[in-house]
Amino acid sequence: MPRRVKTVPGRKTDVLDCQWLQQLHTYGLLAGSFRPEDQICVLRSYIRQRDNLVKSACVHIQRMQKALTEMNLQLHRVISDITGTTGLSIIRAIVAGERDPKVLATKKDGRIKASCEEISAALTGDYRGELVFILQQELQLYEFYQAQIVACDAQIDQCLASFADRVDVTQQPLGKPKRSR
Repeated sequence: MPRRVKTVPGRKTDVLDCQWLQQLHTYGLLAGSFRPEDQICVLRSYIRQRDNLVKSACVHIQRMQKALTEMNLQLHRVISDITGTTGLSIIRAIVAGERDPKVLATKKDGRIKASCEEISAALTGDYRGELVFILQQELQLYEFYQAQIVACDAQIDQCLASFADRVDVTQQPLGKPKRSR
């Protein structure tokens, strides 16, 4: 819209632009903008909030990785995801006070390809108190955001359930159109 009227001669202010656009609209010279239904707007809000929560949780994952790296714990080298079953169980054990790498390595899930010896070698480091404290706080914040994401998912499911079906799901789909030669 503004690109169409920016070439209009004369002094321009926001107020004058608004008045000019209103006058053009009253004459029917401008097309209206798209505004989705209220139900769609509600769903969009929930989905945007969920996206914000996921981004915030990612920040805390990075901070947990940083705390582990500063303690010289190379957990990311032996497991691909520190927020998976194995990673979180090892981090929770570290926060709970476990420091023995062999005991921590026994917390690995059966799907992890790395051996217990590789994991215990990666978990040999300097468990400094201030970094364990940071790790604990970041873990709590990550778990808080995960709980918020679950609550947001419940709201999204509830919102989606209120949508009316616009397609008859009992009707058989059309066959493939035959190609003519």
